[in-house]
Amino acid sequence: MDPTRINLREDPLNRRMTGITAHGHISFSVPYMSEIAPNLWQGGCVNGLRLPAFIKHLLSLYDWESYEVHHRLRTSHAVEMYDSLDQATDQVDRWARWVNARRRTGAVLVHCQAGLNRSSLVTVRALMLGGATADEAIGLVREKRSPACLCNPAFEKWLRDIPAAEAVNP
Repeated sequence: MDPTRINLREDPLNRRMTGITAHGHISFSVPYMSEIAPNLWQGGCVNGLRLPAFIKHLLSLYDWESYEVHHRLRTSHAVEMYDSLDQATDQVDRWARWVNARRRTGAVLVHCQAGLNRSSLVTVRALMLGGATADEAIGLVREKRSPACLCNPAFEKWLRDIPAAEAVNP
């Protein structure tokens, strides 16, 4: 069981999840999946939710629940990550690079529990490695997904503290 799990209520008619974030106690109502950029989707998950067939690559940052997959994925990875203030970030660049490489061949979904912090961390970093500034990438994710994204202050600080020379990976 994930000790950083937050309580979610889902509305299956509208395919949305609602809840209150663990960091900042922000109310949110978000769709299960949001398109952030071409071939880059971010979202949350509950057991039994069917993964749309257009998703070709799946990165799960919430190993405790999973999508039902009824089509052939090109690639899929599950990574145990917590939405905690002391979560290590040493694997973020690896997965952000993986996301960017896979986006060239089809739609990628990066998901965690609610699609707010862990998935934002990797998605924003992928956008930064693609040339966006931290401000641009964070702003885009908050606009396309939810203002509650990156409410984990440690995740946002880590992204904003990356020196400009390290922000873009050629």
